[in-house]
Amino acid sequence: MSQYNHTAIEKKWRENWEKHPINVNDGKKEKYYCLDMFPYPSGSGLHVGHWRGYVISDVWSRYQLLRGKYVIHPMGWDAFGLPAENYAIKMGVHPAISTESNIKNIKRQINEIAAIYDWDMEVNTTDPAFYKWTQWIFVQMFKKGLAYEKEFPINWCPSCKTGLANEEVVNGCCERCGTPVTKKNLRQWMLKITAYADRLLNDLDKLDWPEKVKKMQTDWIGKSYGAEVDFGVEGRDEKITVYTTRPDTLYGATFMVLAPEHAMAKSLATDETREAVEKYIFDSSMRSNVDRLQDKEKTGVFTGTYAINPINGAKVPIWLSDYVLADYGTGAIMCVPAHDDRDFEFAKKFNIPIIQVIAKDGKEIENMTEAYTEASGTMINSGEWNGMESSVLKKEAPEMIEKRGIGHKRVNYKLRDWVFSRQRYWGEPIPIVHCPKCGNVPVPEDQLPLKLPEVESYQPTGTGESPLAAIDEWVNTTCPCCGAPAKRETNTMPQWAGSSWYFLRYVDNKNDKELVSREKADKYLPVDMYIGGVEHAVLHLLYSRFYTKFLCDIGVIDFDEPFKKLFNQGMITGKNGIKMSKSKGNVVSPDDLVRDYGCDSLRLYELFVGPPELDAEWDDRGIEGVSRFLNRFYNLVMTSKDKDIKETKEMVKLRHKLVFDIEQRFEQFSLNTVISGFMEYNNKLIDLAKKEGGIDKETLKTFTILLAPFAPHLGEELWQELGGTDSVFHASWPECDAEKMKDDEKEVAVQINGRVRATITVPADISKEDAIAAGKEAIKDKLTGNIVKEIYVPGRIVNIVMK
Repeated sequence: MSQYNHTAIEKKWRENWEKHPINVNDGKKEKYYCLDMFPYPSGSGLHVGHWRGYVISDVWSRYQLLRGKYVIHPMGWDAFGLPAENYAIKMGVHPAISTESNIKNIKRQINEIAAIYDWDMEVNTTDPAFYKWTQWIFVQMFKKGLAYEKEFPINWCPSCKTGLANEEVVNGCCERCGTPVTKKNLRQWMLKITAYADRLLNDLDKLDWPEKVKKMQTDWIGKSYGAEVDFGVEGRDEKITVYTTRPDTLYGATFMVLAPEHAMAKSLATDETREAVEKYIFDSSMRSNVDRLQDKEKTGVFTGTYAINPINGAKVPIWLSDYVLADYGTGAIMCVPAHDDRDFEFAKKFNIPIIQVIAKDGKEIENMTEAYTEASGTMINSGEWNGMESSVLKKEAPEMIEKRGIGHKRVNYKLRDWVFSRQRYWGEPIPIVHCPKCGNVPVPEDQLPLKLPEVESYQPTGTGESPLAAIDEWVNTTCPCCGAPAKRETNTMPQWAGSSWYFLRYVDNKNDKELVSREKADKYLPVDMYIGGVEHAVLHLLYSRFYTKFLCDIGVIDFDEPFKKLFNQGMITGKNGIKMSKSKGNVVSPDDLVRDYGCDSLRLYELFVGPPELDAEWDDRGIEGVSRFLNRFYNLVMTSKDKDIKETKEMVKLRHKLVFDIEQRFEQFSLNTVISGFMEYNNKLIDLAKKEGGIDKETLKTFTILLAPFAPHLGEELWQELGGTDSVFHASWPECDAEKMKDDEKEVAVQINGRVRATITVPADISKEDAIAAGKEAIKDKLTGNIVKEIYVPGRIVNIVMK
């Protein structure tokens, strides 16, 4: 068996595709937009895990090409932001230089994949021609009141020296560098994503996305129904408003907890408690929201002041605890320890009374050892509500409370407005001018892009100001409205700014008059298939949906969801499931594997390692088996192609079964079983070739077309060897005929009283009578009793029941 020369074949076909592109828009074909989540231009380049996602998307794109579609399959660079800047600082070079160098290297590696990316559509978020429109979107949001300034405590990474959105904090640490996150009070630009909360939640129903992703977004938005209740403060005219989803338990509220950042927190302290209260407030300010919510051990401090429960006039102590967050609800909660695990633990720890107000069958629990958290029960110890079903009261209580004038109905969300500014250099300048007379004024649209100034020193200041603040000649400007001296905004946009809308720009990336023309938007958008990692399930996808809805509202596009279908590929890990990273020394580069085994072998192996939606541990040794399969099929074609092999019924049947099985697995996105299917059918064809002297050309052509999306170089080579005069990707995806897949004969088990005594081969369409007769003939020497029943299960069993 000769070995095909993958180096020569792959070089040959890449040069051919360069001269004769296979994915050409003739204006007549239906479009199909298949998109990868574009990469950060990391300094370490691509590893085999990155390859997996790009191979999946390319295989799917080539499949659509064979289905007669014009495939939009672009690639670009998410090049602004912390990853690129932190890498530049580490390497001691300017981010503009390191980013350009990294892009060049990764582009080379991506080309090794042989994907049909349309590089004429390429975008780069650091290109002023691109970020002009990122800034333009911000200006439109500012004009609509969706972009605003606010000073408040934010997540602060002391290593990256910048503010972080809640979503950028993972397990209490910066998702980029892993440093524990603290709090810092800073002036920030915010985007009012909460204005779109209901649409972002409700429109999930119309998306063909994995259910786990939709649930993650649903939970992040966190819509809840309840009431805001006003608690008076003893000895004061002030009130503290709490938000609760369980207003039916109001009679059981025995204490109140405020977030340490609550506006009244310090003022509630008495002379005796002031020192402890202020220390607790400071200590809490040094911890991230995530840590505060995840800590099992609850901490707190009593302010010394009491609130008045409005439903019964009872005094309830006011505590501070950092498990309450200032930016959720009102920053204050009423605590019902008998019916909430967290409140129960807190009450037990600090010896606070526990009053049960919901009971199973109306019977109160003596000496409660844990909270009663069942969904329903009978109200007790609740005044006029006693005897009511709690699940009914839960729905009615908000209105009852509203009628009594002690609160009102309220819908609440966990979703917070988006912290949109960063105190760093490497990002899009925010196009706002601060004028002492006119206030905040957007840079006029005809003056965009507002370019990032070229500087030598770009390291973060650590003071809460961007490095741009030190560039006087850039900061000092004139107000676009009144002409008075003014100053530019010096914070930059987060990395998410460009990635929230980049997919729109690909189809009209040379347009300097508008973000995207309506003609091209209507023709080519939205994205039909989006492929990328599940790690972006909340951040990037939620922001992209928000941007798309906004751009739809202002008439830029006429659709309000960016990605019709979403596929999340699993991660390729190192040994023991450890994520590949340069610091761990377990990164596997694709370069050597491409050199030794060829691009096609690596493409197949990336998919063969396991179901594409699941994580898989990398093991180089398995690629040899895939390489052997390609060689065996290559040899089958080469030894059969010049022979005049007439197709047999068996070849026709095998061919149609092959098409059916591969297509079924393909459509189910079971790409690993597609590869195993190829191997299985290849073995069958080789066995058949030994018997018949070869395989007919139609069957070999069919197999070649099916294989081509996975192994495009070999597909082209074998298509040419089989007489194809054009690219294999200009052929049509084969169709299967169900009638031709049917077996002419079936093997049938013959049983006596359910035990197999013989096996017979019968025509597939044999009648019941003839099948039973053939079965009885095969076991006639064993029929020694009286036959009481004769059963035939078509194509499977003849069973003779005897006494």
